[in-house]
Amino acid sequence: MKRNEVKEQYKWKTDDIFSSDEDWERQFAKAEKSLDLSKFAGTLHDSDKLLQFFKEDEKFSILLETLGIYAHLKHDEDTAVSKYSAYFAKIGALYAKYSTELAFFDPEMAKQDEKYLKSLISDKRFSDYEYILKKIIKRKAHTISEKEERLIGMAGEIFETFNETFGMIDNIELPLSEIEWEGKKTKISHGLYGIILHSDNREKRKEVYEKYYGAYTSLINTLRSVYYGNVKKDVYLSKVYKYNSCLERALFDEDVDRSVYDNLLKTVDANLPSMHRYVADRKKILGYDKLYFYDINAPLVSGSDFKLPYDEAYEYVVNGLAPLGKEYQALLKKGHNERWIDVEETEGKRSGAYSAYCPNVHPFVLLNYTQTTFDMFTIAHEMGHSLHSYFSSKNQPYAKSNYTIFVAEVASTVNEVLLLKHMLANATDEKLKKYLLNYYLDSIRATLHRQTMFAEFEYGAHAMAEKGEPLTTENLCKLYADIGKKYYGNDIEHDYNISCEWARIPHFYRSFYVYKYATGIISAINIANRILTEGQSVVNDYFKFLSGGSSTDPVSLLKLAGVDLTTQKPYDFAMREFDKTLKEFEKLMGI
Repeated sequence: MKRNEVKEQYKWKTDDIFSSDEDWERQFAKAEKSLDLSKFAGTLHDSDKLLQFFKEDEKFSILLETLGIYAHLKHDEDTAVSKYSAYFAKIGALYAKYSTELAFFDPEMAKQDEKYLKSLISDKRFSDYEYILKKIIKRKAHTISEKEERLIGMAGEIFETFNETFGMIDNIELPLSEIEWEGKKTKISHGLYGIILHSDNREKRKEVYEKYYGAYTSLINTLRSVYYGNVKKDVYLSKVYKYNSCLERALFDEDVDRSVYDNLLKTVDANLPSMHRYVADRKKILGYDKLYFYDINAPLVSGSDFKLPYDEAYEYVVNGLAPLGKEYQALLKKGHNERWIDVEETEGKRSGAYSAYCPNVHPFVLLNYTQTTFDMFTIAHEMGHSLHSYFSSKNQPYAKSNYTIFVAEVASTVNEVLLLKHMLANATDEKLKKYLLNYYLDSIRATLHRQTMFAEFEYGAHAMAEKGEPLTTENLCKLYADIGKKYYGNDIEHDYNISCEWARIPHFYRSFYVYKYATGIISAINIANRILTEGQSVVNDYFKFLSGGSSTDPVSLLKLAGVDLTTQKPYDFAMREFDKTLKEFEKLMGI
Protein backbone atom coordinates (compact mmCIF):
# COMPACT_ATOMS: atom_id res chain seq x y z
CA MET A 1 0.00 0.00 0.00
CA LYS A 2 1.18 3.52 -0.77
CA ARG A 3 0.76 6.21 1.88
CA ASN A 4 -1.73 8.22 -0.18
CA GLU A 5 -3.98 5.14 -0.25
CA VAL A 6 -4.33 5.06 3.55
CA LYS A 7 -7.46 6.55 5.11
CA GLU A 8 -6.75 9.73 7.06
CA GLN A 9 -8.03 8.21 10.32
CA TYR A 10 -5.19 5.67 10.24
CA LYS A 11 -2.40 8.27 9.88
CA TRP A 12 -0.86 10.11 12.80
CA LYS A 13 -1.64 13.82 12.90
CA THR A 14 1.79 15.46 12.66
CA ASP A 15 0.28 18.90 12.09
CA ASP A 16 -0.53 18.84 15.81
CA ILE A 17 3.21 19.58 16.15
CA PHE A 18 3.88 21.91 13.21
CA SER A 19 1.22 23.09 10.78
CA SER A 20 3.54 22.52 7.80
CA ASP A 21 7.11 21.74 6.77
CA GLU A 22 7.63 25.46 6.25
CA ASP A 23 6.65 26.06 9.89
CA TRP A 24 9.22 23.44 10.95
CA GLU A 25 11.92 25.12 8.86
CA ARG A 26 11.15 28.53 10.40
CA GLN A 27 11.36 27.08 13.92
CA PHE A 28 14.57 25.23 13.09
CA ALA A 29 16.18 28.47 11.88
CA LYS A 30 15.01 30.13 15.11
CA ALA A 31 16.58 27.31 17.17
CA GLU A 32 19.91 27.60 15.36
CA LYS A 33 20.03 31.34 16.07
CA SER A 34 18.91 31.07 19.68
CA LEU A 35 21.51 28.49 20.80
CA ASP A 36 23.67 30.61 23.07
CA LEU A 37 24.07 28.77 26.36
CA SER A 38 27.86 29.06 26.60
CA LYS A 39 27.38 32.70 27.69
CA PHE A 40 26.60 31.30 31.15
CA ALA A 41 30.08 29.78 31.51
CA GLY A 42 31.77 31.11 34.64
CA THR A 43 28.54 32.44 36.18
CA LEU A 44 26.97 29.35 37.78
CA HIS A 45 28.19 30.27 41.26
CA ASP A 46 25.49 32.97 41.13
CA SER A 47 22.12 31.35 41.89
CA ASP A 48 20.22 33.93 39.81
CA LYS A 49 22.41 33.24 36.79
CA LEU A 50 22.13 29.48 37.34
CA LEU A 51 18.34 29.72 37.49
CA GLN A 52 18.36 31.76 34.27
CA PHE A 53 20.56 29.09 32.66
CA PHE A 54 18.14 26.34 33.65
CA LYS A 55 15.19 28.27 32.24
CA GLU A 56 16.88 29.07 28.92
CA ASP A 57 18.26 25.54 28.57
CA GLU A 58 14.79 24.13 29.21
CA LYS A 59 13.20 26.44 26.64
CA PHE A 60 15.76 25.45 24.02
CA SER A 61 15.48 21.73 24.90
CA ILE A 62 11.71 21.77 24.40
CA LEU A 63 12.10 23.42 20.99
CA LEU A 64 14.89 21.03 19.97
CA GLU A 65 12.94 17.97 21.13
CA THR A 66 9.81 19.14 19.30
CA LEU A 67 11.77 19.73 16.10
CA GLY A 68 13.37 16.32 16.50
CA ILE A 69 10.11 14.46 17.00
CA TYR A 70 8.57 16.01 13.88
CA ALA A 71 11.63 15.17 11.77
CA HIS A 72 11.65 11.64 13.20
CA LEU A 73 7.98 10.99 12.44
CA LYS A 74 8.07 12.46 8.93
CA HIS A 75 11.25 10.52 8.12
CA ASP A 76 9.69 7.25 9.30
CA GLU A 77 6.52 7.72 7.22
CA ASP A 78 8.68 7.06 4.14
CA THR A 79 12.40 6.60 4.66
CA ALA A 80 13.01 7.11 0.93
CA VAL A 81 11.97 10.79 1.04
CA SER A 82 15.27 12.71 0.98
CA LYS A 83 13.71 15.90 2.35
CA TYR A 84 12.95 14.28 5.70
CA SER A 85 16.28 12.45 5.77
CA ALA A 86 17.84 15.92 5.49
CA TYR A 87 15.63 17.17 8.36
CA PHE A 88 16.83 14.21 10.43
CA ALA A 89 20.50 14.96 9.66
CA LYS A 90 20.09 18.66 10.49
CA ILE A 91 18.58 17.80 13.86
CA GLY A 92 21.48 15.43 14.59
CA ALA A 93 23.97 18.18 13.85
CA LEU A 94 22.08 20.65 16.06
CA TYR A 95 22.03 18.13 18.93
CA ALA A 96 25.82 17.76 18.58
CA LYS A 97 26.26 21.55 18.64
CA TYR A 98 23.99 21.77 21.70
CA SER A 99 26.07 19.11 23.48
CA THR A 100 29.29 21.04 22.77
CA GLU A 101 27.69 24.27 24.05
CA LEU A 102 26.95 22.55 27.36
CA ALA A 103 30.47 21.17 27.84
CA PHE A 104 31.16 23.78 30.54
CA PHE A 105 28.18 22.84 32.71
CA ASP A 106 29.21 19.60 34.48
CA PRO A 107 32.80 20.66 35.26
CA GLU A 108 31.71 24.07 36.51
CA MET A 109 28.95 22.64 38.70
CA ALA A 110 31.38 20.06 40.07
CA LYS A 111 33.60 22.91 41.31
CA GLN A 112 30.78 24.46 43.32
CA ASP A 113 30.82 24.07 47.07
CA GLU A 114 28.54 21.26 48.27
CA LYS A 115 26.99 23.63 50.81
CA TYR A 116 25.99 25.96 47.95
CA LEU A 117 24.49 23.08 45.94
CA LYS A 118 22.50 21.86 48.95
CA SER A 119 21.20 25.39 49.54
CA LEU A 120 19.85 25.36 45.99
CA ILE A 121 17.97 22.11 46.66
CA SER A 122 16.15 23.75 49.58
CA ASP A 123 15.47 26.90 47.50
CA LYS A 124 11.88 26.77 46.14
CA ARG A 125 12.96 28.53 42.94
CA PHE A 126 14.96 25.40 42.07
CA SER A 127 12.25 22.85 42.91
CA ASP A 128 11.99 21.75 39.26
CA TYR A 129 15.71 20.99 39.24
CA GLU A 130 16.01 19.34 42.65
CA TYR A 131 16.81 15.84 41.34
CA ILE A 132 19.30 17.23 38.79
CA LEU A 133 21.12 19.03 41.61
CA LYS A 134 21.18 15.88 43.77
CA LYS A 135 22.77 13.98 40.89
CA ILE A 136 25.33 16.76 40.41
CA ILE A 137 26.41 16.41 44.05
CA LYS A 138 26.64 12.65 43.64
CA ARG A 139 28.57 12.99 40.37
CA LYS A 140 31.24 15.36 41.72
CA ALA A 141 33.73 12.50 42.18
CA HIS A 142 33.38 11.56 38.50
CA THR A 143 33.56 14.99 36.89
CA ILE A 144 36.47 15.95 34.66
CA SER A 145 37.77 19.38 33.67
CA GLU A 146 35.95 21.58 31.20
CA LYS A 147 38.77 21.14 28.69
CA GLU A 148 38.59 17.36 29.01
CA GLU A 149 34.79 17.42 28.83
CA ARG A 150 34.92 19.49 25.66
CA LEU A 151 37.36 17.02 24.09
CA ILE A 152 35.12 14.09 25.03
CA GLY A 153 32.12 15.95 23.59
CA MET A 154 33.99 16.61 20.35
CA ALA A 155 34.88 12.91 20.15
CA GLY A 156 31.23 11.87 20.56
CA GLU A 157 30.78 11.18 16.86
CA ILE A 158 33.95 9.05 16.85
CA PHE A 159 32.68 7.00 19.79
CA GLU A 160 29.47 6.34 17.85
CA THR A 161 31.49 4.91 14.93
CA PHE A 162 31.39 1.36 16.32
CA ASN A 163 27.59 1.40 16.54
CA GLU A 164 27.33 3.01 13.10
CA THR A 165 29.76 0.50 11.57
CA PHE A 166 27.84 -2.43 13.03
CA GLY A 167 24.60 -0.90 11.71
CA MET A 168 26.11 -0.53 8.24
CA ILE A 169 27.23 -4.17 8.24
CA ASP A 170 24.00 -5.45 9.76
CA ASN A 171 21.60 -3.52 7.53
CA ILE A 172 23.48 -3.07 4.27
CA GLU A 173 26.71 -5.06 3.86
CA LEU A 174 25.71 -8.39 5.44
CA PRO A 175 26.00 -11.04 2.68
CA LEU A 176 22.55 -12.54 3.11
CA SER A 177 21.60 -15.09 0.46
CA GLU A 178 18.23 -16.02 -1.02
CA ILE A 179 15.67 -18.53 0.11
CA GLU A 180 12.57 -19.87 -1.55
CA TRP A 181 9.58 -18.85 0.55
CA GLU A 182 5.87 -18.89 -0.30
CA GLY A 183 6.59 -19.91 -3.87
CA LYS A 184 9.23 -17.36 -4.78
CA LYS A 185 12.92 -16.73 -4.26
CA THR A 186 13.49 -13.92 -1.79
CA LYS A 187 16.59 -12.39 -0.25
CA ILE A 188 16.73 -13.15 3.45
CA SER A 189 16.16 -10.11 5.67
CA HIS A 190 16.09 -9.78 9.46
CA GLY A 191 12.30 -9.66 9.31
CA LEU A 192 11.97 -12.69 7.03
CA TYR A 193 14.39 -14.64 9.22
CA GLY A 194 12.09 -14.06 12.21
CA ILE A 195 8.99 -15.01 10.23
CA ILE A 196 10.45 -18.30 8.99
CA LEU A 197 11.95 -19.14 12.39
CA HIS A 198 8.45 -18.85 13.90
CA SER A 199 6.89 -21.02 11.16
CA ASP A 200 6.04 -24.72 11.40
CA ASN A 201 8.21 -25.60 8.37
CA ARG A 202 11.26 -27.20 10.00
CA GLU A 203 13.15 -27.69 6.77
CA LYS A 204 12.89 -23.97 5.99
CA ARG A 205 13.74 -23.03 9.59
CA LYS A 206 16.97 -25.04 9.32
CA GLU A 207 17.80 -23.54 5.93
CA VAL A 208 17.22 -19.93 6.96
CA TYR A 209 19.07 -20.44 10.27
CA GLU A 210 22.16 -21.79 8.53
CA LYS A 211 22.14 -19.15 5.79
CA TYR A 212 21.46 -16.30 8.22
CA TYR A 213 24.21 -17.27 10.64
CA GLY A 214 26.47 -18.14 7.73
CA ALA A 215 26.36 -14.46 6.75
CA TYR A 216 27.55 -13.43 10.23
CA THR A 217 30.18 -16.14 10.59
CA SER A 218 31.64 -15.15 7.20
CA LEU A 219 32.38 -11.73 8.77
CA ILE A 220 33.00 -12.92 12.32
CA ASN A 221 36.52 -11.48 12.66
CA THR A 222 35.40 -8.08 11.35
CA LEU A 223 32.42 -8.11 13.72
CA ARG A 224 34.73 -9.12 16.56
CA SER A 225 36.95 -6.14 15.80
CA VAL A 226 34.01 -3.72 15.78
CA TYR A 227 32.60 -5.10 19.03
CA TYR A 228 36.01 -5.07 20.71
CA GLY A 229 36.40 -1.43 19.67
CA ASN A 230 33.09 -0.62 21.35
CA VAL A 231 34.13 -2.39 24.56
CA LYS A 232 37.54 -0.61 24.56
CA LYS A 233 35.66 2.70 24.18
CA ASP A 234 33.61 1.80 27.28
CA VAL A 235 36.76 0.90 29.24
CA TYR A 236 38.42 4.17 28.19
CA LEU A 237 35.45 6.34 29.22
CA SER A 238 35.12 4.52 32.55
CA LYS A 239 38.77 5.31 33.32
CA VAL A 240 38.45 8.92 32.17
CA TYR A 241 35.44 9.46 34.46
CA LYS A 242 37.13 7.62 37.37
CA TYR A 243 34.86 4.58 37.69
CA ASN A 244 36.04 1.18 38.86
CA SER A 245 34.31 -0.62 35.99
CA CYS A 246 32.17 -0.14 32.90
CA LEU A 247 29.20 -1.59 34.76
CA GLU A 248 29.63 0.90 37.61
CA ARG A 249 29.59 3.78 35.11
CA ALA A 250 26.48 2.47 33.34
CA LEU A 251 24.55 1.98 36.60
CA PHE A 252 25.72 5.32 37.99
CA ASP A 253 24.49 7.19 34.90
CA GLU A 254 20.95 5.98 35.58
CA ASP A 255 21.22 6.10 39.38
CA VAL A 256 20.60 2.36 39.77
CA ASP A 257 21.96 0.41 42.72
CA ARG A 258 24.44 -2.38 41.87
CA SER A 259 22.33 -4.86 43.87
CA VAL A 260 19.69 -4.72 41.09
CA TYR A 261 22.11 -6.16 38.50
CA ASP A 262 23.49 -8.72 40.94
CA ASN A 263 20.02 -9.82 42.09
CA LEU A 264 18.94 -10.34 38.49
CA LEU A 265 21.86 -12.55 37.47
CA LYS A 266 21.82 -14.48 40.74
CA THR A 267 18.06 -15.19 40.75
CA VAL A 268 17.75 -16.18 37.10
CA ASP A 269 20.78 -18.44 37.51
CA ALA A 270 19.21 -20.14 40.53
CA ASN A 271 15.94 -20.76 38.68
CA LEU A 272 17.29 -22.12 35.40
CA PRO A 273 15.87 -25.65 36.02
CA SER A 274 12.41 -24.30 34.98
CA MET A 275 13.93 -22.96 31.77
CA HIS A 276 15.60 -26.32 31.11
CA ARG A 277 12.26 -28.05 31.69
CA TYR A 278 10.56 -25.76 29.17
CA VAL A 279 13.23 -26.56 26.58
CA ALA A 280 12.75 -30.28 27.27
CA ASP A 281 8.96 -29.83 26.93
CA ARG A 282 9.47 -28.19 23.53
CA LYS A 283 11.49 -31.16 22.37
CA LYS A 284 8.81 -33.56 23.61
CA ILE A 285 5.83 -31.66 22.15
CA LEU A 286 7.53 -31.23 18.77
CA GLY A 287 8.47 -34.93 18.80
CA TYR A 288 12.10 -34.42 17.79
CA ASP A 289 15.00 -36.72 18.62
CA LYS A 290 17.20 -33.64 18.67
CA LEU A 291 16.17 -30.05 19.29
CA TYR A 292 18.13 -27.29 17.56
CA PHE A 293 18.13 -23.53 18.04
CA TYR A 294 16.10 -23.11 14.87
CA ASP A 295 13.34 -25.01 16.75
CA ILE A 296 13.25 -22.72 19.80
CA ASN A 297 10.55 -20.46 18.30
CA ALA A 298 8.60 -23.12 16.42
CA PRO A 299 4.86 -22.94 17.22
CA LEU A 300 3.76 -25.49 19.81
CA VAL A 301 0.08 -24.66 19.35
CA SER A 302 -0.89 -23.69 15.82
CA GLY A 303 -4.13 -22.40 14.33
CA SER A 304 -5.21 -20.30 17.32
CA ASP A 305 -4.00 -16.86 16.33
CA PHE A 306 -6.35 -14.08 17.46
CA LYS A 307 -7.13 -12.25 14.18
CA LEU A 308 -9.04 -8.98 14.41
CA PRO A 309 -9.26 -5.87 12.19
CA TYR A 310 -7.43 -2.91 13.71
CA ASP A 311 -10.42 -1.04 15.18
CA GLU A 312 -11.81 -4.22 16.77
CA ALA A 313 -8.38 -5.15 18.11
CA TYR A 314 -7.98 -1.68 19.60
CA GLU A 315 -11.38 -1.92 21.30
CA TYR A 316 -10.41 -5.34 22.67
CA VAL A 317 -7.24 -3.82 24.14
CA VAL A 318 -9.24 -1.01 25.77
CA ASN A 319 -11.56 -3.59 27.37
CA GLY A 320 -8.63 -5.78 28.44
CA LEU A 321 -7.06 -2.87 30.31
CA ALA A 322 -10.20 -2.13 32.32
CA PRO A 323 -8.42 -2.92 35.64
CA LEU A 324 -6.48 0.33 35.15
CA GLY A 325 -9.68 2.35 35.38
CA LYS A 326 -11.94 4.58 33.31
CA GLU A 327 -9.50 7.50 33.01
CA TYR A 328 -6.89 5.21 31.49
CA GLN A 329 -9.44 3.71 29.09
CA ALA A 330 -10.64 7.18 28.10
CA LEU A 331 -7.09 8.19 27.20
CA LEU A 332 -6.69 5.05 25.11
CA LYS A 333 -9.82 6.00 23.19
CA LYS A 334 -8.58 9.58 22.83
CA GLY A 335 -5.37 8.32 21.25
CA HIS A 336 -7.37 6.25 18.78
CA ASN A 337 -9.90 8.94 17.91
CA GLU A 338 -7.50 11.91 17.75
CA ARG A 339 -4.97 10.20 15.49
CA TRP A 340 -1.99 9.68 17.74
CA ILE A 341 -1.30 6.45 15.84
CA ASP A 342 0.09 5.63 12.38
CA VAL A 343 -1.46 2.25 11.71
CA GLU A 344 -0.85 0.78 8.26
CA GLU A 345 2.24 -0.83 6.77
CA THR A 346 3.09 1.26 3.70
CA GLU A 347 5.79 1.47 1.07
CA GLY A 348 9.01 2.91 2.51
CA LYS A 349 7.66 3.16 6.06
CA ARG A 350 9.97 2.27 8.92
CA SER A 351 9.38 -1.28 10.14
CA GLY A 352 8.44 -2.28 13.67
CA ALA A 353 6.68 -0.13 16.25
CA TYR A 354 7.50 2.60 18.77
CA SER A 355 6.05 5.39 20.90
CA ALA A 356 7.44 8.95 20.90
CA TYR A 357 6.25 11.79 23.13
CA CYS A 358 6.22 15.37 21.86
CA PRO A 359 6.44 18.06 24.57
CA ASN A 360 3.27 20.11 25.01
CA VAL A 361 1.48 18.03 22.34
CA HIS A 362 0.82 14.32 22.95
CA PRO A 363 2.36 10.90 22.29
CA PHE A 364 2.68 9.44 18.79
CA VAL A 365 2.73 5.73 18.00
CA LEU A 366 4.11 3.98 14.94
CA LEU A 367 2.54 0.62 14.08
CA ASN A 368 2.67 -1.67 11.06
CA TYR A 369 -0.54 -3.45 11.99
CA THR A 370 -1.44 -6.88 10.67
CA GLN A 371 -4.20 -9.09 12.02
CA THR A 372 -2.18 -11.19 14.46
CA THR A 373 -2.16 -11.75 18.21
CA PHE A 374 1.35 -10.29 18.34
CA ASP A 375 0.22 -7.03 16.72
CA MET A 376 -2.70 -6.72 19.13
CA PHE A 377 -0.23 -7.02 22.01
CA THR A 378 1.90 -4.40 20.23
CA ILE A 379 -1.02 -1.93 20.47
CA ALA A 380 -1.21 -2.51 24.23
CA HIS A 381 2.58 -2.29 24.54
CA GLU A 382 3.10 0.97 22.65
CA MET A 383 0.11 2.66 24.28
CA GLY A 384 1.63 1.68 27.63
CA HIS A 385 4.72 3.69 26.70
CA SER A 386 2.54 6.55 25.47
CA LEU A 387 0.38 6.87 28.57
CA HIS A 388 3.43 6.56 30.82
CA SER A 389 4.83 9.60 28.96
CA TYR A 390 1.45 11.32 29.11
CA PHE A 391 1.08 10.99 32.89
CA SER A 392 4.71 11.90 33.61
CA SER A 393 4.49 15.01 31.44
CA LYS A 394 1.12 16.01 32.89
CA ASN A 395 2.25 15.69 36.51
CA GLN A 396 5.89 16.78 36.38
CA PRO A 397 7.66 19.95 35.21
CA TYR A 398 9.62 19.46 32.00
CA ALA A 399 12.93 19.01 33.85
CA LYS A 400 11.48 15.98 35.66
CA SER A 401 9.14 14.64 32.97
CA ASN A 402 11.37 12.28 30.99
CA TYR A 403 11.60 8.91 32.73
CA THR A 404 14.82 6.93 32.33
CA ILE A 405 15.35 3.92 30.09
CA PHE A 406 15.52 1.75 33.22
CA VAL A 407 11.76 2.06 33.77
CA ALA A 408 10.80 2.55 30.11
CA GLU A 409 9.57 -1.02 29.54
CA VAL A 410 7.52 -1.35 32.74
CA ALA A 411 4.22 0.32 31.74
CA SER A 412 4.25 -1.25 28.28
CA THR A 413 4.73 -4.73 29.75
CA VAL A 414 2.13 -4.20 32.50
CA ASN A 415 -0.35 -3.62 29.66
CA GLU A 416 0.73 -6.80 27.90
CA VAL A 417 0.42 -8.92 31.05
CA LEU A 418 -3.02 -7.47 31.90
CA LEU A 419 -4.23 -8.06 28.33
CA LEU A 420 -2.97 -11.64 28.33
CA LYS A 421 -4.61 -12.39 31.71
CA HIS A 422 -7.87 -10.89 30.34
CA MET A 423 -7.68 -13.11 27.25
CA LEU A 424 -6.95 -16.21 29.34
CA ALA A 425 -9.84 -15.46 31.72
CA ASN A 426 -12.25 -15.14 28.79
CA ALA A 427 -10.93 -17.96 26.60
CA THR A 428 -13.46 -20.77 26.22
CA ASP A 429 -11.45 -22.70 23.64
CA GLU A 430 -8.79 -24.98 25.17
CA LYS A 431 -6.57 -24.58 22.12
CA LEU A 432 -6.57 -20.81 22.56
CA LYS A 433 -5.65 -21.22 26.24
CA LYS A 434 -2.70 -23.40 25.27
CA TYR A 435 -1.64 -20.83 22.69
CA LEU A 436 -1.82 -17.94 25.19
CA LEU A 437 0.07 -19.83 27.90
CA ASN A 438 2.76 -20.69 25.36
CA TYR A 439 2.81 -17.04 24.23
CA TYR A 440 3.36 -15.92 27.84
CA LEU A 441 6.10 -18.49 28.43
CA ASP A 442 7.92 -17.39 25.28
CA SER A 443 7.53 -13.72 26.23
CA ILE A 444 9.14 -14.35 29.62
CA ARG A 445 11.82 -16.57 28.08
CA ALA A 446 12.72 -13.97 25.44
CA THR A 447 12.53 -10.91 27.69
CA LEU A 448 13.67 -12.20 31.07
CA HIS A 449 15.89 -15.25 30.52
CA ARG A 450 17.40 -14.30 27.16
CA GLN A 451 18.11 -10.66 28.05
CA THR A 452 19.69 -11.74 31.35
CA MET A 453 21.84 -14.18 29.39
CA PHE A 454 22.91 -11.23 27.20
CA ALA A 455 23.62 -9.20 30.34
CA GLU A 456 25.85 -11.94 31.71
CA PHE A 457 27.79 -12.04 28.43
CA GLU A 458 28.24 -8.24 28.39
CA TYR A 459 29.49 -8.32 31.95
CA GLY A 460 31.97 -11.11 31.13
CA ALA A 461 33.27 -9.47 27.95
CA HIS A 462 33.83 -6.11 29.65
CA ALA A 463 35.48 -7.79 32.66
CA MET A 464 37.98 -9.50 30.34
CA ALA A 465 38.81 -6.22 28.60
CA GLU A 466 39.16 -4.39 31.94
CA LYS A 467 41.77 -6.96 33.00
CA GLY A 468 43.69 -6.30 29.79
CA GLU A 469 42.71 -9.60 28.19
CA PRO A 470 42.20 -9.12 24.43
CA LEU A 471 38.78 -10.08 23.10
CA THR A 472 39.39 -12.65 20.39
CA THR A 473 36.79 -14.41 18.26
CA GLU A 474 37.63 -17.62 20.11
CA ASN A 475 37.24 -16.34 23.67
CA LEU A 476 34.06 -14.36 22.86
CA CYS A 477 32.48 -17.40 21.23
CA LYS A 478 33.54 -19.61 24.15
CA LEU A 479 32.15 -17.14 26.70
CA TYR A 480 28.83 -16.96 24.83
CA ALA A 481 28.63 -20.74 24.31
CA ASP A 482 29.32 -21.50 27.99
CA ILE A 483 26.62 -19.08 29.14
CA GLY A 484 24.18 -20.42 26.53
CA LYS A 485 24.70 -24.03 27.66
CA LYS A 486 24.02 -22.97 31.24
CA TYR A 487 20.82 -21.15 30.29
CA TYR A 488 19.31 -23.59 27.80
CA GLY A 489 20.51 -26.90 29.25
CA ASN A 490 21.30 -30.21 27.55
CA ASP A 491 18.05 -30.83 25.66
CA ILE A 492 19.11 -28.58 22.80
CA GLU A 493 22.08 -28.91 20.44
CA HIS A 494 24.66 -26.15 20.94
CA ASP A 495 26.35 -25.57 17.59
CA TYR A 496 29.00 -23.12 16.35
CA ASN A 497 26.38 -20.81 14.83
CA ILE A 498 24.76 -20.10 18.18
CA SER A 499 28.14 -19.53 19.85
CA CYS A 500 28.54 -16.61 17.39
CA GLU A 501 25.14 -15.08 18.21
CA TRP A 502 26.78 -12.25 20.19
CA ALA A 503 28.02 -10.87 16.85
CA ARG A 504 24.50 -10.03 15.65
CA ILE A 505 22.98 -8.30 18.70
CA PRO A 506 22.55 -4.54 18.04
CA HIS A 507 21.90 -3.73 21.70
CA PHE A 508 25.45 -4.74 22.61
CA TYR A 509 26.46 -1.38 21.13
CA ARG A 510 24.43 0.33 23.86
CA SER A 511 26.37 -1.34 26.63
CA PHE A 512 24.54 -2.60 29.72
CA TYR A 513 21.17 -1.81 28.19
CA VAL A 514 19.69 -5.29 27.82
CA TYR A 515 19.33 -6.07 31.54
CA LYS A 516 16.67 -3.34 31.72
CA TYR A 517 14.33 -5.45 29.60
CA ALA A 518 14.61 -8.19 32.21
CA THR A 519 14.06 -5.92 35.23
CA GLY A 520 11.22 -4.29 33.28
CA ILE A 521 9.28 -7.52 32.80
CA ILE A 522 10.01 -8.59 36.40
CA SER A 523 8.53 -5.30 37.65
CA ALA A 524 5.56 -5.54 35.28
CA ILE A 525 4.68 -9.11 36.29
CA ASN A 526 4.68 -8.05 39.95
CA ILE A 527 2.60 -4.91 39.34
CA ALA A 528 0.03 -6.53 37.03
CA ASN A 529 -0.60 -9.45 39.38
CA ARG A 530 -0.97 -7.10 42.36
CA ILE A 531 -3.47 -4.98 40.40
CA LEU A 532 -5.56 -8.06 39.61
CA THR A 533 -5.49 -9.45 43.16
CA GLU A 534 -5.49 -6.31 45.35
CA GLY A 535 -7.43 -3.82 43.24
CA GLN A 536 -7.78 -0.05 43.42
CA SER A 537 -5.17 0.71 46.10
CA VAL A 538 -2.49 -0.87 43.90
CA VAL A 539 -3.80 0.99 40.82
CA ASN A 540 -3.44 4.23 42.80
CA ASP A 541 0.15 3.33 43.67
CA TYR A 542 0.85 2.42 40.06
CA PHE A 543 -0.42 5.81 38.87
CA LYS A 544 2.06 7.47 41.27
CA PHE A 545 4.79 5.58 39.42
CA LEU A 546 3.37 6.53 36.01
CA SER A 547 3.27 10.16 37.10
CA GLY A 548 6.77 10.16 38.58
CA GLY A 549 8.82 10.97 35.48
CA SER A 550 12.38 11.42 36.72
CA SER A 551 11.50 13.12 39.98
CA THR A 552 13.77 10.65 41.81
CA ASP A 553 15.91 7.63 41.02
CA PRO A 554 14.13 4.89 39.02
CA VAL A 555 14.45 2.21 41.71
CA SER A 556 12.65 4.51 44.19
CA LEU A 557 9.96 5.23 41.58
CA LEU A 558 9.25 1.51 41.28
CA LYS A 559 8.95 1.30 45.05
CA LEU A 560 5.93 3.64 44.70
CA ALA A 561 4.28 0.82 42.72
CA GLY A 562 5.24 -1.76 45.35
CA VAL A 563 8.32 -3.21 43.61
CA ASP A 564 11.66 -3.04 45.44
CA LEU A 565 14.35 -4.38 43.10
CA THR A 566 17.02 -4.08 45.78
CA THR A 567 15.32 -7.04 47.53
CA GLN A 568 14.87 -10.64 46.43
CA LYS A 569 11.06 -10.66 46.50
CA PRO A 570 10.11 -9.33 43.02
CA TYR A 571 12.64 -11.57 41.25
CA ASP A 572 11.38 -14.66 43.07
CA PHE A 573 7.78 -13.78 42.23
CA ALA A 574 8.56 -13.48 38.51
CA MET A 575 10.37 -16.82 38.56
CA ARG A 576 7.38 -18.43 40.27
CA GLU A 577 5.10 -16.90 37.63
CA PHE A 578 7.12 -18.60 34.89
CA ASP A 579 7.09 -21.92 36.77
CA LYS A 580 3.34 -21.67 37.52
CA THR A 581 2.54 -20.87 33.88
CA LEU A 582 4.73 -23.76 32.73
CA LYS A 583 2.91 -26.21 35.03
CA GLU A 584 -0.47 -25.00 33.75
CA PHE A 585 0.73 -25.35 30.17
CA GLU A 586 2.13 -28.84 30.82
CA LYS A 587 -1.18 -29.91 32.38
CA LEU A 588 -3.21 -28.72 29.35
CA MET A 589 -0.71 -30.32 26.96
CA GLY A 590 -0.82 -33.61 28.89
CA ILE A 591 2.91 -33.65 29.67
